[in-house]
Amino acid sequence: MKLIWMPIALMGLLTCGGNRAEESVEPTATTLIENIDPFADYWYAGKAEISSYDLRQMRYGEARNGDAVLVFVTEPFSQSKQVKLDNPSAAGEDNVSVLKLNQLRKFNTGIYDYSVMTSVFHPVQVDQFPRPLKLTNSIQEWCGQTFLQLNLDGSKYRTHGFSYFESEGDVEGKVTAAMTEDALFTHLRLHRGQLPEEELELIPSLFYTRMKHTNNLRAHKARITKEASESTATYIVEYYHFPRTVKIEVEQSFPYAILGWQEEEGNGSEKMVTRAQLRKRINEPYWQQNSNEYGSMRVGLGLSQ
Repeated sequence: MKLIWMPIALMGLLTCGGNRAEESVEPTATTLIENIDPFADYWYAGKAEISSYDLRQMRYGEARNGDAVLVFVTEPFSQSKQVKLDNPSAAGEDNVSVLKLNQLRKFNTGIYDYSVMTSVFHPVQVDQFPRPLKLTNSIQEWCGQTFLQLNLDGSKYRTHGFSYFESEGDVEGKVTAAMTEDALFTHLRLHRGQLPEEELELIPSLFYTRMKHTNNLRAHKARITKEASESTATYIVEYYHFPRTVKIEVEQSFPYAILGWQEEEGNGSEKMVTRAQLRKRINEPYWQQNSNEYGSMRVGLGLSQ
């Protein structure tokens, strides 16, 4: 498959954020196209793709019913500061267009609830930036909060972790900038629904890492294989040295939507399986829809108001 890079002017792009929710910006980005590609028309239309999923989350050895949401949206991003730009037109070459993923999970464990969010900031210019510039994960539950952030710094990710657990504490470190499990979702969207079918070094999901209460964040050897049908593909990610398998189902036509995923931990009768299955997908400028009149849109996504 021949890949061609061409500049595309982004006019009147509406972005998410604070008091600038109604402010348009006019950055210029470079995006991947091949012949006639709908990428720009879809991802630079001033809307986000919002998908809700029926979630069956394993926690404390039991299955919990909940909701998962994937929010994909392009944003102007600072390569140096690794934050969303307030004034993209003044940023010059520091302005990098990213496909941002916010993955949210909400579920209850008995009387108390969990709220989890993982964010991935993956540059659209995948030839120049094959890895995300930044990843974050936060978990809020009744015991307290944890936060983990990875910032790309050359061949390493700088890590910053904060936790209410004494054994985890507030820590900083570095890890080799391998492919990350969390970025497999954005990789699929930016590479025409494809993942490399090979053995590789892979950093496990930040949510999984936090649930294991470990500071030993590093890449592990894994293998990716593929099972395909006429319209969809399921990628199977198997770690070699600990019992974790991740399966991601993706459409094989544009926009290469994520149809669901599954996470398996353990072996035999001890295996625990988390599943998320697509419920509804919409495209909306959600950052403008923050008044009470838009609350009913959550019902369409199968979410509580």
